[in-house]
Parts: sequence; C-alpha cells; structure tokens
Amino acid sequence: MKWIGERISFVEDKNRTTVVIEPMHSGWIRSAMSAWVFMWLTIGISIIINYNSLALDENQVVFIWVFLAFWGYYAIRVTRSWLWLMWGKELIKIDEVALTYKRSIRRYGKATPYLLENIQKMRVSTPKENSVQAAWEKSPWIVGGERMEFDYMGRLVKFGRKLNKKDSELLFRYLTKRVEQQIRQSRKNQAKAEKV
Repeated sequence: MKWIGERISFVEDKNRTTVVIEPMHSGWIRSAMSAWVFMWLTIGISIIINYNSLALDENQVVFIWVFLAFWGYYAIRVTRSWLWLMWGKELIKIDEVALTYKRSIRRYGKATPYLLENIQKMRVSTPKENSVQAAWEKSPWIVGGERMEFDYMGRLVKFGRKLNKKDSELLFRYLTKRVEQQIRQSRKNQAKAEKV
C-alpha cells in the first residue's frame, strides 16, 4: 500500500487500481462530535418520553412540535456526519472497463461504476480560500466538500470529501494517469481479441 498525502492510500497492479480516501483523523473533532451527538439525542429523546406527562397549553404544544421537527432534522444530519467521521471511507476502483466509486460507512454503501470511455473533464474543484463556502465545508458537521469531479453522460460526479488543495491535485494527477493507462490497456486487449 502506498500513500498520497495523509488520507489517501492506493494499491495498484497491472489490471486494477484501488484508492481509499479516509475522513479527517482528528481526535478532538471526533470527541466533540460524539459528545454533541450524544447530548442532542438525549435532549430529543427526553422530550419525546416526557411529552405526555407534561401539562402543556396549546402554544407550548406547538412549540414542542416545532422544536422536535428542528431536532429531528439536525439529529439525522449530525448523526450521519458523525458516522462518516468515525467509520466512513471513499473507495475508488479503476479497472479496464470502469471507475467504480463507493462511499461507505464500514462496509455499507453502494458502489457505482462509471465506464472509462464516458468520463470527461476530470478536474479539481476548490472553493475560494476565504469564501463562505470554504468556511462552511471545513466544519466537522458537514459531510460534503468534494474536491474532485468529472462529467459523466450529462451529469456531474463528485468525490474526495474535504481533501486539501495539495492532496486534491496529487490525486487528480494520479487518477487521470491511471484512467488513461487503463483505457490504453483495454484498447490493446480489444485489438488482440479482434486479431484472434
């Protein structure tokens, strides 16, 4: 296994390349997120459990339901971010036919193949240094912030969550080189098969 930067590892052989992008490994961020998720879930579950035992007037009932809607939305978003920080990975496999991308938490996730010949304009996408988008994507409760993208049959495919600029550029160079090599290898194999 070889490394590109701190979070990207890869294994390659003649016919296949596998790239793994791991989330940020900051102990204090994981601890803070774990505490935040635990406290947030405790607050909401306490309110739900005690809802019927409280003597509430009509306005308080409306307030509780509005709060629970807000609570539920953020409980889902932050729990997903926390799961990603703890056990998430992005997996990229390149063979002679396709680039397969899988965003997984532990082993759960859907692998999507993209035929190499249909991949166009692979590029690095980084927000401006001091923009609101850059600040928003650096926050630990945001899962997104994909830095790599390519066009595929009329849609945009993004990956490389929260990679820094240097790692994004190194990964871009590596992936474009490997995709081109696999396309060349595939064409050679097709030419050999046609001769036989």
